[in-house]
Parts: sequence; structure tokens; C-alpha cells
Amino acid sequence: MTAAALPSLPPVLDLIGTAVFALTGALLAARLRQTFVTMSFFALVTGVGGGSVRDLLIGAPVFWVRDPWVAPVCLGVALLAWFTPRKWWEGQLLEWADAAGLGTYAVLGTAKALAYAVAPVPAMVMGVITGCVGGIIRDVLAGRPSILMRPELYVTAAALSSALVAAGAVLDLPHALVWPLAALAGFALRGAAIRLGLALPAYRKG
Repeated sequence: MTAAALPSLPPVLDLIGTAVFALTGALLAARLRQTFVTMSFFALVTGVGGGSVRDLLIGAPVFWVRDPWVAPVCLGVALLAWFTPRKWWEGQLLEWADAAGLGTYAVLGTAKALAYAVAPVPAMVMGVITGCVGGIIRDVLAGRPSILMRPELYVTAAALSSALVAAGAVLDLPHALVWPLAALAGFALRGAAIRLGLALPAYRKG
């Protein structure tokens, strides 16, 4: 597969996924009672951080620099968060939306890396980076423990989706079958973590 032949998510769905991630950044800034400038920065970094790092690592044009809609969507989300009560966004609705975005973007990040001739295992890592790095940057900037340092199943869910895409590529299975199943698997694992509190065991050796 060449980069030019890479299938992509429909633009509207792609922007919706970016908006969900951006909203998590904006709402964290709101909880910290930051200014609108900080809120906008958190929204942008969270929305595009993972995809930007992936593109830089695989030698692809940074996606949001080429797409004229991505940055305005992130800023629009920041405006939405600024002018609405925070209680509208409390509860688990945003977590479930984030879970859907996590699985989807892990799939697309892996697929894009494979299209740029990245080997399957590094491509899988690119999928995890796409789904998780924006949130990690957001948490580090906010001075709180990042998702990478918490035992809950988050990065693991992205890794599951990415691994299934990489395996499908090795086995030459059709994208139309593998990609939706991979995204659903990551979403289901993250959803189980949300509902049941699933977490990885911590290191306990003396």
C-alpha cells in the first residue's frame, strides 16, 4: 500500500473524533479555572498531539497543518466549553465518547504508519501514540498524573486496536473487516475499564 492509496475516515467523523479529544483538554482547563487562551491551547494540544507526533515520526505531512478545518474545530470546542456550564459535561458521557475516539484513532494511526512502509510492530506503536499522546501532553501540562502512569486500561485499549490492525496487515485481511473490528475491540476494552474499574496489576517485587 502507498500513502496515496491510504483509506481514510470520512472527514466529518474525523473532525468529530478530534473535537471529542479537544473537549477533554478544554474541560480540564475549565476544572483548573484557567483563561480562555489556556483552554484553547489545551484543546488544540489534546486534539492534534498524538497525530502530530505520529506524522513527524513517520515522515508524513502533519495532518492538521494541511487540513484547514482541524484547528478551527479545536478552537470552536474551546469556545463551547468556555460558554457552557461545566456540569453539562460531568459524568461518564465524555469518557465513553473518548473511548470511541481512542479505538478509532489507534486504528487510523496504525494504518497510516503501515501505509508509509513502517513495519508492523512500530506501526502498532504509532497507533498507540495517535490515540494517547495528546492526552498525555494535556495531563503533563496540567501537572497531574498522566494516563500513562495510571493502572486503568487506557493505553492497553489503544494497543489492542493497533495490534489487531497490524496483525490484519500481516495476514493480508481486508480493511473493511479488520478496521471496524479493531476499533470496536479497543472501545469495548476501554468501556469495560470504565464500567468495571479494570486495571493492570502494579509491580510489587521487593
